[in-house]
Amino acid sequence: MKEKISILLVEDDKSMGPTLKERLELENYTVFLAVSLERARNSIQKKMPDVVILDLGLPDGSGFTLAEELIKLNNYPPFLFLTAMANAPERLKGYELGASEFIPKPFHLKELMIRITKVVNSLPEKNESTDQIDFNGYTINFLGYEIISPKKEITSLSARDCGLLKLLISEKHRVVSRDEILDKIWGEESFPTNRTIDNSIVRIRGALGESGVFAIKSVRSVGYRWVG
Repeated sequence: MKEKISILLVEDDKSMGPTLKERLELENYTVFLAVSLERARNSIQKKMPDVVILDLGLPDGSGFTLAEELIKLNNYPPFLFLTAMANAPERLKGYELGASEFIPKPFHLKELMIRITKVVNSLPEKNESTDQIDFNGYTINFLGYEIISPKKEITSLSARDCGLLKLLISEKHRVVSRDEILDKIWGEESFPTNRTIDNSIVRIRGALGESGVFAIKSVRSVGYRWVG
């Protein structure tokens, strides 16, 4: 049986929190409700959720604080904000942190469910094999370090190019920063630079043909995101 998607709902409103929890459970999600940052942290330590829904105004601080803590973790889950504090500065900060959605209160329940479903659908399948992925007629073979075109032409990738592509696809719900790419793919070897990453992206896009330009989005001053 397929494991349920787990959602951490960080909401201190005594009426809204339980109501949303119940509604999400009707959609077949496993939901953990936390009414403070402290309880949210405790929940994350026990089990990393698949998705986090964050309020901003919490009794012991801001939801931004928890988002900043999340993005320091490896393989952190996508998060979205659900808050009455939804003016332009808050929205901009939320998206700059990497939020998948920023939903203002009051909200329409059906719209909220649609947006949550959109985030959930961007998650990789649980227990999904990532040794090989099919994309727009191309086969990406991570074990063989190669990409096979629809015409069966094979383009070999270096281990690092392949690792970068796999990182972007596995983190497709967010923008992966240049610093994270350098740290995870190159480490401290060979004195890599931002140009090193750019050259790798060019090679990967080239291996994916015309689809490559659209599959990997450049986010200026931040990094790259897989949108294929």
